[in-house]
Amino acid sequence: MLDNLTTRLAKVVKTLRGEARLTEANTQEMLREVRLALLEADVALPVVRDFIAKVKEKALGEEVISSLSPGQALVGVVQRELTALMGGDYEGRAAELNLATTPPAIILMAGLQGAGKTTTVGKLAKLLRAQKKKVLTVSTDVYRPAAIAQLETVTKQVDADFFPSQPDQKPVDIARAAVDWARRHHHEVLLVDTAGRLGIDEAMMQEISALHAELKPIETLFVVDAMLGQDAVNTARAFNEALPLTGVVLTKLDGDSRGGAALSVRHITGKPIKFVGVGEKLDGLEVFHPDRMANRILGMGDILALVEEAQRGVDVQAAQKLADKVKKGGDFDLNDFKAQIGQMKKMGGLSSLMDKLPAQFQAAASQTNMDQAEKQVRRMEGIINSMTPAERAKPELIKASRKRRIAAGAGVQVQEVNRMLNQYDQMRTMMKKLKGGGMMKMMRSMKGMMPGMR
Repeated sequence: MLDNLTTRLAKVVKTLRGEARLTEANTQEMLREVRLALLEADVALPVVRDFIAKVKEKALGEEVISSLSPGQALVGVVQRELTALMGGDYEGRAAELNLATTPPAIILMAGLQGAGKTTTVGKLAKLLRAQKKKVLTVSTDVYRPAAIAQLETVTKQVDADFFPSQPDQKPVDIARAAVDWARRHHHEVLLVDTAGRLGIDEAMMQEISALHAELKPIETLFVVDAMLGQDAVNTARAFNEALPLTGVVLTKLDGDSRGGAALSVRHITGKPIKFVGVGEKLDGLEVFHPDRMANRILGMGDILALVEEAQRGVDVQAAQKLADKVKKGGDFDLNDFKAQIGQMKKMGGLSSLMDKLPAQFQAAASQTNMDQAEKQVRRMEGIINSMTPAERAKPELIKASRKRRIAAGAGVQVQEVNRMLNQYDQMRTMMKKLKGGGMMKMMRSMKGMMPGMR
């Protein structure tokens, strides 16, 4: 996500932090680097000009000049202005979803075809279900029957309710019936998926305007593909003129190393980015925090998001059970090892975790191939799945003949089985040290534990 911009700006930040004092020359050099980095990231030119002017004004202000460490003070200015640019106040608060209305709270999703609207409806439904909301989804896309079927599928996957519609119905009629059904069945939120087009056309805009007039939604979210770059900004502007948007959802933010749309859309539309979509999985929707995104862009990481992801993904009861088992002297077996791999996958895998770490940690990990590491994790899981229950419970049973059978079952070489068992042994040793309270020894022994990490 925004890899190129992060790399460039992290370098500027590192240089600035080493400056004992700021001069006209080094401030100009820093601003030039920031300007180039933003333009390369496909940020709209008017946005870049405005941003640079604001940073320059603050950089030459009393706040930086009188600071004991002007380099760090200037980094703070850049961070705060980036936060403001993406829609945060100077405290960086996220723009929350407004559901304060007589149920159902209607959320209308608008955007071009291929922007990921239907998947985003599913992701948002999952997010709301996690908040214990009763959610109903409906598709008014009568031009693409596959869209209706797709929404039904993702809705079932996230345990929400689906209101069926047919291609021969009118979108406004579908919407009216869905609202009536939601009221009668006490749904708290109604998510309305609308038809998209390959380009902006008058008919689509009229249709979605009619839907908006009928539904009077409390939220009208514009879903836009971050990989469109400058086109994302132009599309956002067109939709903003046709509809009273309340927020933006940026999808596929992980698919483009430039990602300048994230910095431009808020400035152009004046509407806050409320969510960002990352990955294909239905849990890949994050509340957009401008301050955290600014930290990530500057290579400072997003530790808060990492903690929140851990809280969502970790099975607390299972973790407590394992801790009690180890504390009482129970052995850490391959079932436990597989469970730990599963917990990491729930948190989005290695790539997702690394993306939220500060730049210095990412730099260390960038020497490894993250895709390769992810494959190795899946391979490890496959190897354990090829074992018998007795072998998982007592790994010492696994000798040469069993290793050959396990390797054949998992479709790997025997060396892969040996490597996985070696990594399991390292984690078991670490768990024994944890029981004895040797936390520092355990931390040192973690080096080289994960596949591809050395």
